[in-house]
Order: sequence, then C-alpha cells, then structure tokens
Amino acid sequence: MRKGLEMKAVKWGILSTANIGVAKVIPGMLKSKDIDIVAIASRDKKRGASWAKKLGIPQAYGSYEELLADPTIEAIYNPLPNHLHVPLTLAAAKAGKHVLCEKPIAITAKEAKQLHKAPKNVLIQEAFMVRHNPQWIEVRKLIDKGTIGRVQSVHMMFSYHLVDPKNVRNLADIGGGGLLDIGCYPVTIARYLYRAEPLRVTGTFDRDPKFKTDRLMSGLADFGKARHLSFIIATQGAPYQKTVIMGEFGTIEVEVPVNASPDHPNRFTVNVTGKKPKLIEMPVVDQYQLQAEDFGRAIRKKTKAPYDVADAIKNMEILDAFLRSEKSGKWEKVKS
Repeated sequence: MRKGLEMKAVKWGILSTANIGVAKVIPGMLKSKDIDIVAIASRDKKRGASWAKKLGIPQAYGSYEELLADPTIEAIYNPLPNHLHVPLTLAAAKAGKHVLCEKPIAITAKEAKQLHKAPKNVLIQEAFMVRHNPQWIEVRKLIDKGTIGRVQSVHMMFSYHLVDPKNVRNLADIGGGGLLDIGCYPVTIARYLYRAEPLRVTGTFDRDPKFKTDRLMSGLADFGKARHLSFIIATQGAPYQKTVIMGEFGTIEVEVPVNASPDHPNRFTVNVTGKKPKLIEMPVVDQYQLQAEDFGRAIRKKTKAPYDVADAIKNMEILDAFLRSEKSGKWEKVKS
C-alpha cells in the first residue's frame, strides 16, 4: 500500500450501492489515509444503511439529493448506471462537489459534452483505474524507452459471461452492452500507450436477440503512422482478459490488463527478439486506491484532474464511431 500523501484527507460521498463500488472501488479507497468516506446514498435507505455498516461508512442517506446537500462532502464517486452518469455528475458539480465518475462517462459524446456546463472550479474525471496502475505506467515507460522498438499493434481480448436480464449491463435503453462496458478499456489503453488519437475505426457486432445489447464485438482502430488497435470483447463468453503489445522487435504481454488483483503482484512479460523472456512483477497495489488518491491530490493542490472532461469526450467520440460503423459496415472517421 502506498504511503499517505501528507495532505488533509479528502471527504468523499458515494452515489449508490452499485456492485463495482461496494465490491472493488470503496474497499480500495478505504485503504488510504488520504481518503475519508463519510457517506453513501441509496434510493433504498435500508440497503444503503446495510452497506454503510458492512463497509464502516458513518452515514447512509436515502436519496442522492440528501448526499449532495451534505456540506462536509468534498468529492463524489458516481458508479450509477450509464444513463445516470451525466445528470448526477452535473448535479454533484453544481452542488460544489468534485466528481470521479465511473466509465463510460456518458452514453454518447453529445451527452458527455453537457459536462461543459459544470462549474469551472469543480474537477470531473472518468474513472479508468488502469491509467493509475503502476503496471501500465511501467509498460508505457518501457515503450517510450524503445524496449520493443516502435509499437505497431495493441491487441486485447476481454470477456465475461452475464445473462441476467435484470442486470444493467444487459439493458440496452440505459447504456448496456459490451462496447460501453468493456470495449472502452482497449480504446483507453491504446490511447494511453500511443499518446495519440485514432483517425478511423471499424467494428463488427453481434447483438443478443432479446436484450438488443452487443454481446460480441470486434474492433479495429487506425492511429496512423502504422499503429493499430485490435480487440475482441464479449459479455456472454468465457471469462478472460489479456493484452499483447507488438513492437518492431519485441512484445509485452500483460496478464491481467483490467481487473488487476489488489492482493497479488501485477505481472507482465517482455519478449525481445534474441533475448530470454523477462517476467516483471510489480509491487502489490490497489489500483482503485491509487486512482482516488491521485484525484484527491489534484483537489488539494487545486490543479487540473489527472484526466479531464475533454479526455473523456474524446473517448466517447471513438466509441460513437464504432457504433456508426456497425450501421454503415465501413470505416468511420472519429469526429471531434
């Protein structure tokens, strides 16, 4: 666990008892001396109180409005379903709270642009924890050093199996489906590694006949200068994830690119032509803890968020382009 940041702990409120929050993000945040979770809200107050007791959070509110009105809260973590990301993030921002909003920040880029209406003194960031994980920071350093030569391809496979018709990920009308849920990760990681934006994208989709959500999707993105992203994601496949980065004379294989364990070392293998493969084990960390700490540091130092709304909108513009390609059957330019 990373040592304290030697700053006054930021007081947080949690919007909802969504599973990603109570199972992963909140437990990670609670490990930090620089994070003080003072309240959690649920429209079902009994459910909120139950989770507050389990997690050791002192206050449970029976509505989101009550939590946003709490004057002691400085920052909000918003893990609500996708269609509530923008409206509740805006409501929190207008109440003077900084917001770490779960990915994707919106359902479309047009919707995400509404976040420009937020007060300028409030920080808003999309919660892609991978960008705060030391394994990805180290991978990018190795790439920048030229360890595997000029990178030509980033490839990811990411899948899980979920057929519950009531789960929000299977509800098309509120932003369910594979691309928005997990297809956003290869897009974000490729942008992070290439330090660039794709020029055009194309994708093939298979939709569940009942849910109408994309349950299988393959995507290709052209970043220009002979740099590609390819990925396959599935919501009704075998649980699996892996990323392979190919350079001119080597590869980097990341074992668990997204759901990295907070209890075991994160590992990746560097294969350079003519050399023995090198397995690199990173120190044990909780990427959700680090994400919230980095956001909190920006709040205390009154600087920009590590990743701002403009960055989140760019990600949404890429996802929009993939969805346009489903209808056109062609390459689609990324609009900005």
